[in-house]
Amino acid sequence: MEFMTGIREKEALELSALLDRGRIGQKVKVNGAIHAIRHMGDVAFVVLRKREGLLQCVYEENTSGFDLKDLKEAETVEAEGVLTEEERAVGGVELRLTGIRILSVPTAPLPLPIGKWKLNTSLEAKLNMRSISLRNIRERAKFKLQEGIVRGFRDFLYGQGFTEIHTPKIGAKSAEGGSNLFKLDYFHRPAVLQQSPQLYKQMMVGVFDRVFETAPVFRAEKHNTKRHLNEYTSLDLEMGYIDGFEDLMEMETGFLQYTMELLAKEYQKELQILGITLPKTKQIPVVRFDRAKELVAEKYNRKIRNPFDLEPEEETLIGQYFQEEYDADFVFVTHYPSKKRPFYAMDDPEDNRYTLSFDLLYHGLEITTGGQRIHEYEKLLEKLCARGMSEEGLTQYLDTFRYGMPPHGGLGIGLERLTMKLVGEDNVRETTLYPRDLSRLEP
Repeated sequence: MEFMTGIREKEALELSALLDRGRIGQKVKVNGAIHAIRHMGDVAFVVLRKREGLLQCVYEENTSGFDLKDLKEAETVEAEGVLTEEERAVGGVELRLTGIRILSVPTAPLPLPIGKWKLNTSLEAKLNMRSISLRNIRERAKFKLQEGIVRGFRDFLYGQGFTEIHTPKIGAKSAEGGSNLFKLDYFHRPAVLQQSPQLYKQMMVGVFDRVFETAPVFRAEKHNTKRHLNEYTSLDLEMGYIDGFEDLMEMETGFLQYTMELLAKEYQKELQILGITLPKTKQIPVVRFDRAKELVAEKYNRKIRNPFDLEPEEETLIGQYFQEEYDADFVFVTHYPSKKRPFYAMDDPEDNRYTLSFDLLYHGLEITTGGQRIHEYEKLLEKLCARGMSEEGLTQYLDTFRYGMPPHGGLGIGLERLTMKLVGEDNVRETTLYPRDLSRLEP
């Protein structure tokens, strides 16, 4: 009888183990994909791609125990050799090959030059062949940093007493309503794909006090811009017993500080590959919506065309203003107009044209929307009625408030947008693994 007793140590080593200088001079075994082959006469460099990065292997004619002609790019192999120090190699080590075993052979040449430092090809080509283009080290690094952002979000919120939840993405009614809904037939009943987990996470505040989720959301917006997607990943949190919406901005500032420290510590390699300087998060300025519009109108001689909305150009100028005046990478814009916020947003008691809400702009792009919610049942009904909305499909949500809810609020962060600004791209598709937009359903 055979039993599983846990994970056995493998003979083939990972990069982190190879970088242990105690193994220098030893014969080791390693597996990986052939990323590139560089011929140098009697000597050649066979570069292996591993999950942790690249390993330079040295082929020497007559001593490596195989014919270099038998190797081709994209083959997966198991290589043996002597580990030696080499300052010029990535990580300061290289493998002097003594043998190689081919694990798999590609049946076609690579369609993209992934072995080059920078993948100089169109975005469409990269997206059409996503699983190949991301084998490029620089392209892959963007998504390692995206992993770090999600990891920072989770780790920080666990440390702040939050519970992770998982809410349905198919529902009878959406949190925000409007026309930008993907509608579907659900066993002969009308249903929609959720624009956010808003209603569910609010209900769970009455259970856990503090909750968060990282999950996809869907917007049937007919936009074809560099900043919009029809499916994206939202980092959502909701917290109860708040004193005001300022508590939420403090929580997000803490998340950003924690995450930037995590990236600096654990993702230094990817930051170096992409040449990234992390944004400043020690202190983030806060400005009212109406005051922000006035500031950019005055400084950049721009007429305020719509006092109750922010145009993309205005967001860009607000980001520029606070970079120039305060050397700030982020800025919180507060008190958004009530007509631009959903029914559950709490109005400012001093001026009900505005709400106790905010957006976080990162270099002029909105990456977060949040605010305080209405937590009293009667006031929720009043807001629904004032907007001419029906209670249909909201019964269980409203019932939650009937039986008592604490003052609470929350926010949602667009993961792909945050990653895009962090890595210095200007199109959100660059930092979306498999984008869904007006024209793309594959791969």
